[in-house]
Amino acid sequence: MTYDIQFVGIPTSETLEAYTIHKLENLTRKYESIIHTNVFFKKEHSPKKLGRICEMELSIAGPRIFASTNEKNFELAVKHTISDLEKQLKKRKGVLKPYL
Repeated sequence: MTYDIQFVGIPTSETLEAYTIHKLENLTRKYESIIHTNVFFKKEHSPKKLGRICEMELSIAGPRIFASTNEKNFELAVKHTISDLEKQLKKRKGVLKPYL
C-alpha cells in the first residue's frame, strides 16, 4: 500500500500527514484490496467557517473510490472522509466476489 499526500496551497504538516497515514493504515487492515491512496488537503475561504477540504481517492481492483469532506479543521475532515470511504468499501465488498 502506498500513500501520496499533497498539500495544495498550504504549508505541509508532518503531524497531519502522520495522523492521516495512521487512519489509512487502520482502513488497510480491514480491506486488503487497497493498492494506492491519493490524499489532497486544500484550504478554501467559506462564509460558514468551514473551508478545510480533504479529498481521498483509493485505487482498488475495479473502479476507483473517491470521497471529499469540507470541515472546520483537517483532522475532522480526514475522519469524515475515511468514514465515507469505509461505507463505499463495505458496499463494494458485498458486490465483489473472489474467484477461486
